Amino acid sequence: MSSAEEIKAMQRRLFAEFFSQGKLEVADEIFAPDHVYYNPDTPEGIHGPEGMKRFVVGTFRSAFPDLRGTVEDQIAEGEKVVMRWTARGTHQGELQGLPPTGKRVKVAGMVISRSAEGKLVESWEVYDTLGMMRQLGLVVIPGPRLLGRMLVGQAKKLGARLPKRR
Repeated sequence: MSSAEEIKAMQRRLFAEFFSQGKLEVADEIFAPDHVYYNPDTPEGIHGPEGMKRFVVGTFRSAFPDLRGTVEDQIAEGEKVVMRWTARGTHQGELQGLPPTGKRVKVAGMVISRSAEGKLVESWEVYDTLGMMRQLGLVVIPGPRLLGRMLVGQAKKLGARLPKRR
């Protein structure tokens, strides 16, 4: 079993070299052949080093070729490590069918990874997809004033449908 510091170093290396620099060979060194990665968009999981290469290149590196990640925090205990991260990049390529916008984004996320025999065997990740889409101009989130007006409007519509009190 790897020590907590070894697992943290493995996860940092994965983030720096594989994710940020696009060194695909690192996936073969760090992910176990039966590794499974889960996030809300992939509930069935992404399997093995080759699946991770396709996912990272196909989803992120091709859309954000200047992608860079920063490790903000790490905590490790036993065979698991948690990492809070921030990624930054410019949307220069297609992102899941969305054409490039040329906009810079900053996305925060967290990943929990479990290791066995010196390799990562499972990972669970969440990241701020809504915030990323908002920064790309694809989603508008109403501010407090607009939200208040919307809620008042909805309350008036609902009030008009309710029976009058006697």
